[in-house]
Amino acid sequence: MNLKTQPLQTAVAGIFALALAGPVLAQNPCAAKNPCAAKNPCAAKNPCAAGSKFDSKMVTRPKGTKLATGDRAGMLKLGETLWSDTKLSTNNLSCNTCHTGNAAFQSTFTQPYPHYVAMAKDKGGFKKINLDEMVQFCLVAPMASKTLPWDSKELAALTLYTAQMQKSFKPAAAAKGNPCAAKNPCATKNPCAAKNPCAAKK
Repeated sequence: MNLKTQPLQTAVAGIFALALAGPVLAQNPCAAKNPCAAKNPCAAKNPCAAGSKFDSKMVTRPKGTKLATGDRAGMLKLGETLWSDTKLSTNNLSCNTCHTGNAAFQSTFTQPYPHYVAMAKDKGGFKKINLDEMVQFCLVAPMASKTLPWDSKELAALTLYTAQMQKSFKPAAAAKGNPCAAKNPCATKNPCAAKNPCAAKK
């Protein structure tokens, strides 16, 4: 054999072998990036947490304010629609983002308004807060938006719908509804720990 051509032949053979092995490697489900290795979405900063402190006057109901009125069924329907409307915020949050399945409500939510709300006390200095004020508070703080006009149909509808939700609120059920409180789906047995299905038999 000509020794000068041997390295070239070896290189060609290696490339041919890799070409044949390529499809096998591509089919290996364990060769892909581990989906559980991604950053835990529940470990990130809570998007529903209020931001920095702000002037409580922004969400304090002006004296003499009367909320808008209308057909109860129609107002509840409007409130339900607005509850999931991300256009009310500047950060793509809606009321439903934080309160899906009654999540993020504290046990004090069962108490008649006005009552103490920890977030309102921490960020706005409120010892007690009315329900319509709390709706405005959530718009300004977690949702990073502006308050609704105090005499608007939208504020009245959101307040009425929230009051309706309050009637059926159960703290224990709300805790179960928290998606980040569930068992880590990535903690299960690694599906790639089994014998490599792509390994050739001896």
